[in-house]
Amino acid sequence: MAVPVSQALTVASYVLKQKLKGRKRYPLVLMLEPLFRCNLACAGCGKIQYPAHILKAELTPEQCFQAVEECGTPMVAIPGGEPLLHPQMPEIVAGLVARKKYVYMCTNALLLKEKLHLFKPSKYLSFSVHVDGQKEHHDFSVCREGGHDIAMEGVRAAVAAGFRVTTNTTLFDGADPNSVRAHFDELMAAGVESMMVSPGYTYDKAPDQNHFLGRAKSRRLFRALLSNRKETWEFNASPMFMEFLMGHKELRCTPWGMPTYSIFGWQKPCYLLQDGYADTFQELMDEVEWSNYGTESGNPRCANCMVHSGYEASGVNYTFSSFKGLMDTAKAFFNRTYEDAGAQKLLNEWKPEGHVPLVQISSGAAKPTAVVVTTSVDSNYSEVAGD
Repeated sequence: MAVPVSQALTVASYVLKQKLKGRKRYPLVLMLEPLFRCNLACAGCGKIQYPAHILKAELTPEQCFQAVEECGTPMVAIPGGEPLLHPQMPEIVAGLVARKKYVYMCTNALLLKEKLHLFKPSKYLSFSVHVDGQKEHHDFSVCREGGHDIAMEGVRAAVAAGFRVTTNTTLFDGADPNSVRAHFDELMAAGVESMMVSPGYTYDKAPDQNHFLGRAKSRRLFRALLSNRKETWEFNASPMFMEFLMGHKELRCTPWGMPTYSIFGWQKPCYLLQDGYADTFQELMDEVEWSNYGTESGNPRCANCMVHSGYEASGVNYTFSSFKGLMDTAKAFFNRTYEDAGAQKLLNEWKPEGHVPLVQISSGAAKPTAVVVTTSVDSNYSEVAGD
């Protein structure tokens, strides 16, 4: 199963309680960012482009616990930056586990193997390892040769030590679905509990602005990738979000579904956009003009977004909003393969895109010294006969 039964029941109970209370806006996952600094400088990342004094700043454990209490969600994701660079991360995680929060600690795993002894296995803790594909593609994506091998060593070490391990794969223009499917096989063979996959978001501050996917390309890519899937694959995402990525379901963005708390406070309006900060969670919920965000709003920054932080909560909300939603989700659990002849044809005819060798090879946390470049092949996105 993609998540423990206890976690699935806890989340379902929480969502149903919000529905019974008549709450139209409620958070699903708290995105807790204790720091922004990182030991990688990925070309598609917009989270580490801050001056040195900001990158040195950190939330205290007490600030983290207060944010969790304010938000009230049963699930907490800890992105960054790289959380394992925070000297008090073991204390923060232990405190959240003691509060019976389901914690996904996001990490590039460069430090995971050496710091594993600082944590204790628990059903409440999962290491969410960022692996963007097979070796060549991952190393290219994170701008560091050898990054894939180190990350997978960390995955295997954590699995062997009895930890829950999930993965997070972010895809950009030029991704080859055949390679990504092989990547899924490798992750399952390594013993990961489940996988999350999502298109990248067009961060304004990201060094590489040329390879973010638009909506049409995203749907074609994910249709080829997630149709005709193997029974052995387990995904850490709602079935409705996965169908949304494939173009089978229309969802409206839920920008409040994964609120973010960082050294600046509560980020307005969501994890991906920075339009100021609120001092309290309630202020965030009350003061943001939510109609100004999401694809339907006409906001150009939201036009191509299909990211899990905006739409995973939408998928969960769809499931629990009507009898049809429940039936659609139940059907998805039994229709695990999503057989699709047109998608198979698209997959068979996909032309892999080449890319130049890595320009930046660095083990430090400095800003990228060069922007990586790939070659775009538009023929991958032509319509398939019979679509």
